[in-house]
Amino acid sequence: MSNDSAPGVAAQAGRLDIEGASKSFGEVTALADVTLGLSAGEFVTILGPSGSGKTTLLKVIAGFEAADAGRIMVDGSDVTDLDPAQRNIGMVFQNYALFPHMTVARNVGYPLAMRRMPKAEIAKRVAEALEMVELVGMAERLPKQLSGGQQQRVALARATVFQPRLLLLDEPFGALDRKLREQMQLEVRRLQRRLGLTTLFITHDQEEALVMSDRIAVMDKGRLQQVGLPHEVYEAPANPFIADFIGESNILTGVVEARSDDVVRVRLERGPMIQVAGQRDLSARAGQRVRVMVRPERFVDLAAGSAPQAVNRIDGSVTESAYIGVSDKYRIATPEGLDILVRLPSGSSSRRYQTGESIATGFHAADARLIEVE
Repeated sequence: MSNDSAPGVAAQAGRLDIEGASKSFGEVTALADVTLGLSAGEFVTILGPSGSGKTTLLKVIAGFEAADAGRIMVDGSDVTDLDPAQRNIGMVFQNYALFPHMTVARNVGYPLAMRRMPKAEIAKRVAEALEMVELVGMAERLPKQLSGGQQQRVALARATVFQPRLLLLDEPFGALDRKLREQMQLEVRRLQRRLGLTTLFITHDQEEALVMSDRIAVMDKGRLQQVGLPHEVYEAPANPFIADFIGESNILTGVVEARSDDVVRVRLERGPMIQVAGQRDLSARAGQRVRVMVRPERFVDLAAGSAPQAVNRIDGSVTESAYIGVSDKYRIATPEGLDILVRLPSGSSSRRYQTGESIATGFHAADARLIEVE
């Protein structure tokens, strides 16, 4: 999908507003007052673990589930009570939902046939859609004659051929192997940008969300926990759940000893005094119990001659060691009882530590983050 210009298959991108959407199944709350807006042409990912409510939210937007409360607005129009077919929303499912007895062309053209479009116009749009997803020459094949990636492209072509205002993607790469999954992530993002489609993407894969999104909305237990740019959600998680769920993290507990401007000094419960800097808006005061997050890749090897001296030093011994290509991953136990996860760059100039060796690592105050203040 490398063409610079897209065939004319996309309608004007629509704005989506979810206003106070709530949904329960018996005593189980699937959605709790969810409010979120998507600008026209924006790619937003709903990220969360299984059971967080993300697929229920997608079904409410598409019209497959009725919300108990709240509204779904598209371009300022209330579509809450409309049938799915009346909402003009494209959707791609994890299992693709292709008709096995229909050819590729008939699968792609099915939404147009349901809209009673003239056959000549259907043929024209199907050809444009297949060109868009680079499946020219495969119009007469059946789904079983296609690879998983090709079936995914057919599903995308079918979801966009009728010029939807919105595109919903429900974990569409779940059935693909890792290499193909990564390839399809980039291709879908490229396609979405060319078409300018407002897109809501559902996944439980944190890396996938970081790679593909304009913004990420993290869900847990039916509630939105944080909405922000990918780097904001990763670097400045709003709470310990997000810090733990997105990527790897060390969460250290301690008590604030002092604060000066944007520097907070924290005495760890099991460990040394550390400093946290760069959070002027946080109301941490002396005596308060806090949690501090430090990402494993923010640590530096203080024994390396070229390593900058970090203000926060952690000494310990290596209990686990793993080589993972671009970095070496260590689990470190400190004399005070801390269990620290560290990633250090690998390479010919980097030292590789073995299990049982002593290690001195550290991190800068600006690379730590207060994520909870009691």
